Amino acid sequence: PETPVARAAAADGWISLFDGSTLNGWVHLNGAHTYTVEDGAIVGRTVESSASMNSFLCSLQAFDDFELELETMVDQVTNQGIQIRSRVKPVATGRGFENSSGRVNGPQVEVRRFYKGLPTTGLLYGEALGTGWLSSQQTIDAGHRHFVDDGWNAVRIVAKGPRIQTWVNGQPVEDLVNDAVYKTHPNGFIGLQIHGIN
Repeated sequence: PETPVARAAAADGWISLFDGSTLNGWVHLNGAHTYTVEDGAIVGRTVESSASMNSFLCSLQAFDDFELELETMVDQVTNQGIQIRSRVKPVATGRGFENSSGRVNGPQVEVRRFYKGLPTTGLLYGEALGTGWLSSQQTIDAGHRHFVDDGWNAVRIVAKGPRIQTWVNGQPVEDLVNDAVYKTHPNGFIGLQIHGIN
């Protein structure tokens, strides 16, 4: 589940993106996975299917430079992500889900217990950008030990121009400058991703 997206800071100060009881201000895009509010948290559940596509709960508000703070947890089976400065493809660019009209795309802060034996929460991925990981292979291979498997994890994201920084439980994880991604995605919505599994 993803929790209260507690607050996001724009130029005019902190705002709350989640009221703790409804999904007002959010819209579900892509896929058939579900989002509910339970015990003051946004809970996402994957629908098990060989054809399940990633789903996204997206803010109706768009951001350019911002700071986002939230808490999240993830089970041991799947992974999820936090989309930032994201958008939807207005027209299909090819065949398949990745290229379909309406497909959410943009930088994603990964939330996962393990990838190749190490937590990758806080690393950056290019969701439907055709880039794969935005974080370097060296950073991925180094991993980190800041993620708590069976509890809530505090994630902080700061996006300022082409620079994106992340922290997990107060510890720095990524500090990346990517001019090419910033050129195509200088602003956009925040999205909570549920990853498909089969």
